[in-house]
Amino acid sequence: MLKATLRSFLAHKGRLLLSALAVLLSVAFVTGSLIFSDTVSRTFDRLFASTAADVTVSPKEDLDEAVPSGRTATLPAALAERVRKIDGVAAARADVDVDGLTVVDERNEPVGPTTGAPTLGNAWNPNERSPVKLTSGHAPRGPAQALLDSETAGRKNVRIGDTLTVIAPPGSFQVRVVGIVTFTTTNPGSALLYFDTPTAQTKLLGRAGTATGISVDAAQGVGDEQLKQRVADALGAHTYDFRTADEQAESDVERLGGFLDVIKYVMLGFAGIAVLVGVFLIVNTFSMLIAQRTRELGLLRALGANRSQVRRSVLTEALLLGLVGSTLGLAAGIGLAAGLIALMGLLGMNIDADEMEIGWVTPVAAYVVGLGVTFVAAYLPARRAAGVSPMAALSDTEVAGVGRPLRVRAVAGGLVGAAGAAALAGCAVSRQTSSAASLLGLGVVLTLIATVIAGPLLVRPVIRVLGAGFPALFGSIGRMSQRNALRNPRRTGATAAALMVGIALVGGMSVASESMTASFDRQIDKTLGADFVIQNTNFRPFPQEVTDKVRGTDGVGLVVRGRFTPVAVRLPDGDRVETTAAGYDPRLDEVADIAYAQGDSAAALASGHLAMDRDFARDHGVRVGSTLPVEFPGGRSAELSVGALTDQDSAEGFGTQGGLFFGLDTLVRYAPGGQDSALYVNAGAGTSDGDLRANLEETLDPYPQVQVRDLADYKQLVRDQIAVLLYLVYALLGLAIIIAVLGVVNTLALSVVERTREIGLLRAIGLARRQLRRMIRLESVVIAVFGAVLGLVLGLVWGVCMQQVLALQGMTALAIPWVTIVLVVVGSAVVGVVAALLPALRASRMNVLAAIAHE
Repeated sequence: MLKATLRSFLAHKGRLLLSALAVLLSVAFVTGSLIFSDTVSRTFDRLFASTAADVTVSPKEDLDEAVPSGRTATLPAALAERVRKIDGVAAARADVDVDGLTVVDERNEPVGPTTGAPTLGNAWNPNERSPVKLTSGHAPRGPAQALLDSETAGRKNVRIGDTLTVIAPPGSFQVRVVGIVTFTTTNPGSALLYFDTPTAQTKLLGRAGTATGISVDAAQGVGDEQLKQRVADALGAHTYDFRTADEQAESDVERLGGFLDVIKYVMLGFAGIAVLVGVFLIVNTFSMLIAQRTRELGLLRALGANRSQVRRSVLTEALLLGLVGSTLGLAAGIGLAAGLIALMGLLGMNIDADEMEIGWVTPVAAYVVGLGVTFVAAYLPARRAAGVSPMAALSDTEVAGVGRPLRVRAVAGGLVGAAGAAALAGCAVSRQTSSAASLLGLGVVLTLIATVIAGPLLVRPVIRVLGAGFPALFGSIGRMSQRNALRNPRRTGATAAALMVGIALVGGMSVASESMTASFDRQIDKTLGADFVIQNTNFRPFPQEVTDKVRGTDGVGLVVRGRFTPVAVRLPDGDRVETTAAGYDPRLDEVADIAYAQGDSAAALASGHLAMDRDFARDHGVRVGSTLPVEFPGGRSAELSVGALTDQDSAEGFGTQGGLFFGLDTLVRYAPGGQDSALYVNAGAGTSDGDLRANLEETLDPYPQVQVRDLADYKQLVRDQIAVLLYLVYALLGLAIIIAVLGVVNTLALSVVERTREIGLLRAIGLARRQLRRMIRLESVVIAVFGAVLGLVLGLVWGVCMQQVLALQGMTALAIPWVTIVLVVVGSAVVGVVAALLPALRASRMNVLAAIAHE
């Protein structure tokens, strides 16, 4: 049996090629994502471990800053002198590290990364752990000199002697580049500027004698933990944060972890789609191969092979297929990881491909995925093959019948579909976001499974409708193509299912994203009353001088400032909620239309008051007049009274838990050192919007990071952000389509082999080659459109339910992207035509007599 299995596998290797390609793609994305994330993680582990001081002293921060406030936590630089006197300290340095700088050259062109990586300003304190070394020029001396990293200098054509303008939190200033530094470790993609310590303190932090941390080197023979304890005892264990080199490196890796996780999960998402769609392809391939090998299997049974031997034979072929696909997929995954590393290099993150990290988990995952996918996909066809009796096989009866199995599918599909529909209905009527999201996920999974199970039952009614016009348009060729698609509903359903999965995904996400866009458009129209909004492109705060210059611009009538700060609120029910609160100037009502359930803007913005969302307040037992303890950064706290409750949807509110906001004077009192994140500007009397915009853009020309946006610009900004998610979904759809095309090609190719004698007879009675190719193309088109229709119906249902979940967050508009739907249907027809090209060409080139004699 083993010899027969191996010979059968080698005899059908051409027919298994496309299935192996599906396995290859699945494994490649899994292994590529693992290798890439492991390599990047390992690279940064080494970077942070090599640059971290033995002990680091940092300002104590109890609140995480989810939204940038512009505040830089500092400590006294004089602490370094105190630390140097501690027993076991070899050296101590006062560090100044500030991110979020904007640097422009003499032509007012930005100098820095364009990929989202920050521009960092640092004090020049060279030591053996520095990530850079001075390779040309000299160290900075005085407030008008700076060093620039070599990669940024090369990319932006900056040379020693050039003048740069640095826009820092305290304000902008000019420096001359007096030296170039080169990375001694991996460049994480950032641009680096170095200043002497006094300049860094005054220009980056706004005050002399301050630092962002103290780096401590241990004397020989002193351990990091021991030194950390000594430093903490000397400075006060609860006054600052103290970390060893390992703890600091781990903290740095955690901050980077979000970026790495996004890439990893996106890649695994592609792998999941490849696995899911690949399963349909492999199931179909083995089902057709077993149907075509009915006589062969019957002979094996007649010669004494029992059912378990036949089943094991088919599963062994599947495992061989998985082994080949996994091996090739592992190699392709290494190549994919190398390509991602090269792409990161183009984006400024230089990772050495020679240091590619391939841990033991990667090959194990490759073979588990590859062998697991093929085994699971081939199990049902293998059981079907084992059920063939010798006499039925010798009579050349096809294994796959359409009687009882379809009745079983109807019952199973109906039960699973009913459970899925109930879950989606529960999602639609739920009033809790968490439970609605859980029911949505369950409903999506169950309805997808139900559609896959019951898909063959829908083949005949749906394809009869879709192909109804074929006889009138294409005559007998159209009629035969329609009947060929109806001949084996199970096969047609499985082939279409591969395409259905991707289209259902893109359909659902398209409805959700279109609804989000419509909701935001509606709420922006309803809420935003300012003529213009001034913001940074990356939404980070900007220096006070920007606010001052905007106020002094001709034609400006009103400027309302907006700032953010992290807070923690202790609520009457005992919860402590960390969130982000906003602060606004008193005339907020003139630039925004805020709906209040109780109170008004005057009460909300009054000194010592705050406002919050009505639903949040109700959930936590808060009323107007309640006094709440509020914690601010830097250990400050206050008792604030609830002055108003808003009735804002999340789409029009502040997008943070609780929707907290208060007057700007309250924010400045308890969270000093922050910066404005937005300016809401109205034109003065007699100034048109066009004139004001021109004046504002001229004023802000020296600040390329600051943008002037009107209502339309703001809507486009939201659309662009939502589009990023949609582009990812389209990429997933593209991958699903590629594998689905392979499935259609495979099905048609095996169908051509199965119908060789039939094709020969048709050619013998006068069917032209061109007509034969058209017949196969039409068959492919109707199968592809059938998959698209199922996917769109499923996706639209999912999308409507997604919108119901979004409605609980205030995004109440429902929008159907009809243009996308039409394009998907047309695109599926094109997919069908493309998939049929090779099988149709092969069929048309058959020798007529050889085809008639084929067994």
